[in-house]
Amino acid sequence: MFQAFTNIARIPELRKKLFWTMGLLVVYRLGSHIPLPGVNLEAVRQMFSPTEGGGLSQFIGILDMFAGGGLSRVSVFALGIMPYISASIIFQILCAIVPALQKISKEGESGRRKINQWTRYSTVVLCIFQALVICSTLQNQPPMKGVPMVPDPGLSFLIQSAIILAAGTAFLMWLGEQIDEFGLGNGISLIIMVGIISRMPVALEEVFRRFDPAIDSPSPASIGPSELFLLGFLFLLMVTAVVFVTEATRRIPMQTPKRSRMGFRQQHYLPLKLNASGVIAIIFAQALMMLPSFLMMVPVLWVQELASFVQQGSYLYMTMYLLLIVFFSYFYTAVIFDPKEHAENFKQYGMFIPGIRPGNDTRAYLETVMNRITFAGAIFIAIIAIVPQLIQAGLKVGFTVSDFFGGTGLLIVVGVALDMINRIESHMLMERYDGFLKSGGRIRGRRG
Repeated sequence: MFQAFTNIARIPELRKKLFWTMGLLVVYRLGSHIPLPGVNLEAVRQMFSPTEGGGLSQFIGILDMFAGGGLSRVSVFALGIMPYISASIIFQILCAIVPALQKISKEGESGRRKINQWTRYSTVVLCIFQALVICSTLQNQPPMKGVPMVPDPGLSFLIQSAIILAAGTAFLMWLGEQIDEFGLGNGISLIIMVGIISRMPVALEEVFRRFDPAIDSPSPASIGPSELFLLGFLFLLMVTAVVFVTEATRRIPMQTPKRSRMGFRQQHYLPLKLNASGVIAIIFAQALMMLPSFLMMVPVLWVQELASFVQQGSYLYMTMYLLLIVFFSYFYTAVIFDPKEHAENFKQYGMFIPGIRPGNDTRAYLETVMNRITFAGAIFIAIIAIVPQLIQAGLKVGFTVSDFFGGTGLLIVVGVALDMINRIESHMLMERYDGFLKSGGRIRGRRG
């Protein structure tokens, strides 16, 4: 491992890219601590605390994970990069179901530029809408212990805050593009990953603050040695499971009619990912399941009573959450993978699957394979998504700690880390250096 880092330092281009990436990410973390003007931060902290905030604190906790803590601090980056992610997902789905957008997306580089431009415009609109909702909620909240959230509420505060928060997200989009161009890795994904990892010191502080070596039995207020060991074991187990789910693929052998002395010659494989939807299924499911917590803030009795049946931690909540993850896994996979289009492309280029007739038989075969692996992937993802809530309920730890044991956060961190390692491996392989994965690993370079 030490030799691998030494090899990285010897490659000027890779070293420069890493410095650019780290520098821009530092700028993002510094900006997430710049407070939004006109907001009383002490009152906001009290509102977001589990004891004072109630259902609102749970609602904010999930959103704050993607903002790197900027939302709970009400910083200029409070919205994070999620409005851009939401707009990108929306346009990705629309490009698959709207014929006009589908035609534009297939126009090559010019089509992609148009879609990206519309995505940015949509991001600004989403930012302004979300900023107005957040700021109006803050200024309409009752004072916390006599301290108002917004000392000078009004229209000027709303307009000023909406412009600042939208500009903050636009700046994060620009940072992501700079990382893509001059740095290493996907800029937007790295920004989200760094925001999630930034919560780890707070989680570790909570664990060590509650650790008591004198006890060895479950306690609502303390964590004993056995519980600490169990947390460590579960963390390693969940990371291993997420790596397996992220990297798992079903390889479909493809052949061409070009003959050799050995008959048909196999050219390559069509890799079908076990978890084709990635974290999108969990994000969509979480978005819908946050609705009851949001409805609990509505000052209407029958609405609050209806929302109380689907509160976080209940059996009904977990059942609906799992079913939504499975549904969105199939839905998003159907959006991004079209068996009919693949079958037509194979037939056009003269490629075929051994033992399967081109055309409709190939389409039916791909549909069957995708349905099976999507079901397995959806079950894996559903289990990973529900583990944080089980740990939170069983070991009596907070959401900040339990979120590192599964769910969206762990999937994003592991996925981005694997992508970064693969990019570094590619650079080192071109320079004929051994990478992180040596003998027995997936990728191996050669020494010059």
